[in-house]
Amino acid sequence: MRSRLFHCSFLLVLCFLSRSSAAMAAPRLPVRAVNLGGWLVTEGWILPSLFDGIPNNDLLDGTQLQFKSVTQNAYMAAENGGGAALVANRPQASGWETFKMWRINEVTFNFKVFGNQFVGVQSDGSLVATAATPGRSETFRLVRSPGDQYRMRIMAPNGLFLQANKDSSLTADYGKSTSWGDDDPSVFAVTRVSGLQGEYQICNGYGTAKATPILRNHWSAYIVEDDFRFISKSGLTAVRIPVGWWIANDSRPPAPYVGGSLKTLDKAFKWAEKYNLDVIIDLHAAPGAQNPFEHSSSKDGSQDWGTTDTSIAQTVQVIDFLASRYAKSPSLLGVELMNEPLAPGVSLESLKTYYRDGYNAVRKHSSKAYVIMSNRLSSPDSTELLELASGLPGSVIDVHYYALFNNMFDTFTVQQNIDFIKTNYSSALSTVTRQNGPLTFVGEWVAEWKVPNAAKQEFQMFANAQMDVYGKATFGWAYWTLKNVNNHWSMEWMINNGYISLKS
Repeated sequence: MRSRLFHCSFLLVLCFLSRSSAAMAAPRLPVRAVNLGGWLVTEGWILPSLFDGIPNNDLLDGTQLQFKSVTQNAYMAAENGGGAALVANRPQASGWETFKMWRINEVTFNFKVFGNQFVGVQSDGSLVATAATPGRSETFRLVRSPGDQYRMRIMAPNGLFLQANKDSSLTADYGKSTSWGDDDPSVFAVTRVSGLQGEYQICNGYGTAKATPILRNHWSAYIVEDDFRFISKSGLTAVRIPVGWWIANDSRPPAPYVGGSLKTLDKAFKWAEKYNLDVIIDLHAAPGAQNPFEHSSSKDGSQDWGTTDTSIAQTVQVIDFLASRYAKSPSLLGVELMNEPLAPGVSLESLKTYYRDGYNAVRKHSSKAYVIMSNRLSSPDSTELLELASGLPGSVIDVHYYALFNNMFDTFTVQQNIDFIKTNYSSALSTVTRQNGPLTFVGEWVAEWKVPNAAKQEFQMFANAQMDVYGKATFGWAYWTLKNVNNHWSMEWMINNGYISLKS
């Protein structure tokens, strides 16, 4: 009898342990997560000091410049936006008068025009914008005035300077020294329209030799094990980790990228396992850039992902690599196939093709990991992926909600912002959250707005309203980001200073 009782008790204990293990292993949905932005994919606005050591760091790849001749009082322009001659006769500057810089070193550049051709010098010294790819004839040196860094001369490959002639033509035939005065036709007043500070810019700006130790030190120091302990103790359950496509070639990444981020991601998984956190791997930067922003590691603001089958196939290979490497980790919750593809540059057809192939790549290695599909930015239809995702078990639709990137928020009061969250964003989330449909995920949000001089209590109300609404997402939400020099964008700062509480 005692033997039978012991046997039954033993079986009950085994059953209990089995069920407990299953419960522990089951994903904790909805997640309350934080993004580890600015870590393995550089975004200069998150930590600007990373760029401080780059010479001429206001002239990185993708910087847009406008050149105004001081003698002609007119802007340099590519006729027809490209494919023809350069002139200096525009009284105002717009697209055809704006040039994107491709940086060769701190003083040497290629100039890319509106139509994506490159400026070059012909044998007679005239300037044209006709080259599809830059070569020696399309390589120029920028010389800055000692007294005004945005007063420049442009040295052509022939060693002579560009000058603006009275007939509006531009020629590379000015060889005299200069006093930088307004009487010198080789002097241009330069306007910096915009710039990028992404992974491409930091790697190419420093050069591989210098960028390697700088980025490896950043990866080892910016996010550490203690951050994962803090995340876990704060009541968060997961991290979303942005990565770039070059991580799949970590031992020998293509220029100008540097290796080492993969070992850092390995550490992140170990820390997540130690502190019982789930991990979402987010392909934040795809080959060719899926949007024109620095966080996609766009070289010059161009958006070329999906324009060829090659870029789609290459991206699937990256997903396959990541899924294969981390499928056995108990912390792998999901793989996000792409962050923020921008419509209409990324077509819905090409995106669906990729999402199907990317889903299959994950499923080849894991039957449990969720596969997350980001909605296209600027698409008028937030439901365009629902049909596709509904036919793929374990799929998640990612939407991002900010109260910032639209002029309508400029004049919103505290209450208007909160009402917008509770009404508009709540309705938008409900639209994509369908019974028997894919799970929904607010993959990025932040308790930052355009309300001037808001009180701490008002920030608390704003954050709580968002957590209440986004908490209805069936997969969960993720704050952008853990650390940031801008306090309200740093969840660490917001928690430590009592603006956000997750304990309840």
